Amino acid sequence: MKKVLVLEDEASIRGFIVINLRRAGYDVIEAESGEEALDRLKENPDVKVALLDIMLPGIDGFEVCRRIRATNTKIGIIMLTARSQEMDKVTGLMTGADDYVTKPFSPAELTARVDALFRRAGGEEPVQTGEIHQPPFLLNTRNRTLEKNGQRIKLTQVEYSIMKVFMENPGKALAREEILSMVWGQDYFGELKIVDVNIRRLRLKIEDNVQNPIYITTVWGFGYKWGL
Repeated sequence: MKKVLVLEDEASIRGFIVINLRRAGYDVIEAESGEEALDRLKENPDVKVALLDIMLPGIDGFEVCRRIRATNTKIGIIMLTARSQEMDKVTGLMTGADDYVTKPFSPAELTARVDALFRRAGGEEPVQTGEIHQPPFLLNTRNRTLEKNGQRIKLTQVEYSIMKVFMENPGKALAREEILSMVWGQDYFGELKIVDVNIRRLRLKIEDNVQNPIYITTVWGFGYKWGL
């Protein structure tokens, strides 16, 4: 069963989301507070995707996202926000979210985002076998892990997908639109800035000096290149 957690404190919005996800074939776990969401995730470790509202009583969606990511890099996380400020989007992504949806959103848009994340979270992806070795990095495509100098680096599923795209295309300048299509899918509704923020987050994990990146380099006005 495709299991999704929905954290939303407004019952009418939560009901709208739940009905549409169930119609799309998902088993939905509901929560109306951050504390309840964390408890429900402990009870349902097979949840593949979590939708987290930002504005909540008690601990907010950003903090819930941080706590989930502290122990779980595999789950896909989408932030739900009624606000359109750029900092909310960036903050959500930098705390470990994979995507964001600004309310109001259409059922088709939300379902497409969840479907894409569910596939990346391992729900429907074919198993690959093999390794991509580009010193000091080793990407294991069977268990979807990355090592640098023999040390495991914790990656989200989106970060893993970005690394795989780069390591499969060494030395090639990749447009941000190209990365967006390969990682998020051709039917992705979102914005190009999600590429930039995820790459910023990835650089914090893999670069020796984030201010002077040597692995993921910027091709100004175009995109990025795996610089090995």
